[in-house]
Amino acid sequence: MIPLHDDNPTSSLPVVTVSLIVACSLVFLWQLSLPVPDAAVLRFGVIPAVLLGSASLPPSLEPLPSGLTLITAMFLHGGWLHLIGNMLFLWIFGNNVEDAMGPVRFLVFYLLCGIVASLAHAVLLAGSTTPMIGASGAIAGTLGAYVLLHPYSRVLVLIWLGFFVTTARLPAIVVIGVWIVLQLLNASLDAGGGVAWWAHVGGFAAGMLLVLVFRRKGVPLLDRARPRAARPRPNLDRYRPRRRRGPWG
Repeated sequence: MIPLHDDNPTSSLPVVTVSLIVACSLVFLWQLSLPVPDAAVLRFGVIPAVLLGSASLPPSLEPLPSGLTLITAMFLHGGWLHLIGNMLFLWIFGNNVEDAMGPVRFLVFYLLCGIVASLAHAVLLAGSTTPMIGASGAIAGTLGAYVLLHPYSRVLVLIWLGFFVTTARLPAIVVIGVWIVLQLLNASLDAGGGVAWWAHVGGFAAGMLLVLVFRRKGVPLLDRARPRAARPRPNLDRYRPRRRRGPWG
């Protein structure tokens, strides 16, 4: 299932969500402009063995302090599909979470979820020397917050099963629930495939916990309210008293 749109309007402009999408897109274009793009991935990505001190990068790469890569890795991506997929999820679900928190809190929340996701990946794959990049850990945290805030909002999804393609409107709790179950299954089965499954799981768990602290006062959890279509205004003319004219007009 690929989410395309949700039916949950916002009350404010998603400034941080849009800014993050622009920042990730610009960084990716910068990656493409480099003569050796892999050097940026090694320098700015999270490498578990380097982060935990059991390995080090060659000085010729001018590596950053390993702690900073917990942030820089969120803005790097490994290809167009990686970038577009992450930014689509961020746009659909991030604006409502930002609306529930406010821009400053949402930015801190997003970064914290990304950091926790990277740490979960690093701790569980401590000896790995493969760099991890991408915003998906932080976005997984955004999904965790969304499912607690708006589980019953409808999400338009594209369902693609071989030659069978259709769309459906499903509750967010179903769409996000299927997503996190797949992440857990792949992580537990060590599916690999170049995907940091445990980062997704760690980020999602962080988002579900941190939303309890970062949501603005008065914002409910498990909101059942659904946007309603504007009702047509009733014609009140027929209820207004009418005067009968006399023979004089």
